[in-house]
Amino acid sequence: MFSSRRLRLPALQSAYPYGDQIEKLQNEKNFMNWYALYTKPRWEKKVAKELEENGIECYCPTVTEVRQWSDRKKKVTTPLFKSYVFVRLTEKERARVFEVPGVVQYIFWLGKPAIIRDVEIETIKRWLEDDRVEDVEIGHLTPGDKITISSGSFKGQEAIIDKVGRKRLRLVLKSLECVVSVKVSEALE
Repeated sequence: MFSSRRLRLPALQSAYPYGDQIEKLQNEKNFMNWYALYTKPRWEKKVAKELEENGIECYCPTVTEVRQWSDRKKKVTTPLFKSYVFVRLTEKERARVFEVPGVVQYIFWLGKPAIIRDVEIETIKRWLEDDRVEDVEIGHLTPGDKITISSGSFKGQEAIIDKVGRKRLRLVLKSLECVVSVKVSEALE
């Protein structure tokens, strides 16, 4: 039903409260905006490193997971959003990202590169620093349930539970139109 591999980031382009004023600022050539870049598969961290070396502010949110192979377990750092990297630059600097191998294109919304609000990037950063869900009982949660997150970075956000695991929940955040895998705090186990 929902796939964490295929996120529709342009939906982060929600209505701004001051529409025309924000639009004017965003169209100014010197105003810094966050944009979402689509990269080649599994090139996210390489692209982010190259962008930083080229002096471009970027953000590639990552999570550390324990992966099990037949003979061992290993902690692996993987990107939160597969094939996406966020960059912050001005309108006139946007072409610079194509100097980096692995960049495919910008994500577009209504014919223009999608602009991600600063507050949405900050929300993702806070959530990754926290890395736990509070005040949730796993026992009665089932896929398809609609919930409202009561605390943490996503407080007040409505979500649909896509999958319930022993240590993780996969939530669909309708307001951001993305799928988020959340590690459940150890206190809930």
